[in-house]
Parts: sequence; C-alpha cells; structure tokens
Amino acid sequence: MGAPTSGAAGVMEVVRVPCLSDNYVWLLHEVAPAGGGAGRTAVVDPAEEGPVVEALAARGWTLDAVLNTHHHADHTGANLALKRRFPGLMVVGPRADKDRIPAIDVQVGCGDTWHLGGLEVRVFDTPGHTRGHITYYVPQAASLFPGDTLFALGCGRLFEGSPQQMWASLSKLTPLPDDTLVYCAHEYTQSNARFAVTVDPRNAALAQRKAAIDAARAQRSFVMTGISHSPSPVSSPTAAAAAGAAAAAAAAAVRTHQGEPTVPSRLGEEKATNPFLRPHDPAIRQQLGFDAAAPDWQVFGAIRAAKDRF
Repeated sequence: MGAPTSGAAGVMEVVRVPCLSDNYVWLLHEVAPAGGGAGRTAVVDPAEEGPVVEALAARGWTLDAVLNTHHHADHTGANLALKRRFPGLMVVGPRADKDRIPAIDVQVGCGDTWHLGGLEVRVFDTPGHTRGHITYYVPQAASLFPGDTLFALGCGRLFEGSPQQMWASLSKLTPLPDDTLVYCAHEYTQSNARFAVTVDPRNAALAQRKAAIDAARAQRSFVMTGISHSPSPVSSPTAAAAAGAAAAAAAAAVRTHQGEPTVPSRLGEEKATNPFLRPHDPAIRQQLGFDAAAPDWQVFGAIRAAKDRF
C-alpha cells in the first residue's frame, strides 16, 4: 500500500505528490533512457503548481508534459501555470473533452499511444465519472493511472455517465495483469473500505485488507515518495549527480500527513476486494437482492447508488 515497488523493465520512477486535501498527483520520470541523457518527466492531473514544482526541484527534474485524465479543476488546476513556467511543455488530454482541458496540445482517445521519451503510454476511453474521462497505462512499468474512474476499493461518482457506461469503462481495465499498479487520484481508501464491507461482508480478503488500511491510516508518515519501477533500486542520474543538493531540497519539500498512503494498489487486489469490480459475485448479489439473471452493470449500479447514500 504505497510502498516502493519494482516494475519489469527498470524504466520509470513514480513520485507521489499530495495536493489539496486528498488528491494524489503523480510525477512520471523516465529512468536511464536509451542513448543516455536525462529522462523525460510528465505529471498526471496536476491540481496545484507549488507542490509539483517543489517535487521536481527536489530531484533536479524539469517538466515535459502534463497528462490529464479529465477536466475537473482538481485535476487540471495547474495546467496553465505549469505551461507558463516550463517552455515547450505539452498538455495531453482526452479528445472527447478537448474543449474543457486548459491549454490542451495533444488530444488522445481509446487505442491511441503517446510516448514519454521511450515510455509507451496507452490510452483507454473510460467515461462515466465525466463524459470524456480517459485512463493512461504504461505497460513497461505495469502502471495504470485511472484518475477518478477506479479508486482503491472504489470508483468515481457518476457525474456525467450511466452505470452501464461506467461498468463498460471498468471492464476495459480488469483484463490487465494482476500485478498492475493502480495509481488513482485520491486518498479515499479508508472510507471506501468502510462501505465495501457493508455490501461484501463475508469476503475474508476484504476484511483483512480493511484491517491493514485502518492500521496504515493510523500512522504518521512522509508521503511525497518516489517509486522506482526497476528490478533493483534505481536513482535518477540527475539526482545522483547532485545528491547533496537534492537531499536538502527534498527535505524542504516533503509534506508530513497523518496516515500512511494506501495508493498505489495492485489490480489483482482490487479484483479480489473492490466491490465495484465484483458485481458478478454471488455473495454481493445476494446481499443486494439480485439473482443470477441480473446483468453486471445493473448490480454495479446498485452498488454505486448504495455508496452515494452511504
């Protein structure tokens, strides 16, 4: 739950940047790019300029791109400021919502691939939370950035979509490998867990996970942390060359929050314990009064409605 994890190819470092009251913004940094030189860096859904700039400075990185999943202000709030600060910055966002993404340069949609240096970033259309929501997937690092579509033990509210639409969106993500890291955009996990056990009370894996989440959130920790996707620990070449200065800057930039972060999670863990990915489960159906004939999207809709009332 938020601990450093290793990917398959040693190509990407992810830095968690807490913003606002519960947002997680993610820095993606290309590690040891082919041909040498400094790796390229992107930020996913920058809510605020200051914390992003601090995290970049602490590591000696510059910013090359913004990746927006959807138009909400807590995901695009720093687009314009970052565009002014970093000449040549490219803003990537959903084609289906291009008119609501500030300073968008590159429009992407389902099936498209965008590249951050040597990193391949695949795009899924995942409407439901908003009509133009997208999700980014970096297969080389087994990393998924679903914005507000999929949360740890939850999913986004349906502000502009239907239950059938959101279930179709989530169903695009579940075939990905179980070891995929899910970097969602909010620290909602503890409240999601409290709800999840009401619709899936006999799930032992869920009960165990909830206990671990409660214990983690009772701790005090530093949450602006780097996560290297590598078979062994890999440091940024730039940071290694200026270790002393970077360490001092990092110490100044780190924010102390109450509670260990619970993000990222593993997709396999979500499939085993997240009720929003389990409308097919007989126990959940029985708990909610559905028989085997009900379509999954209808059961999903009932779970979402119950969470809205929770």
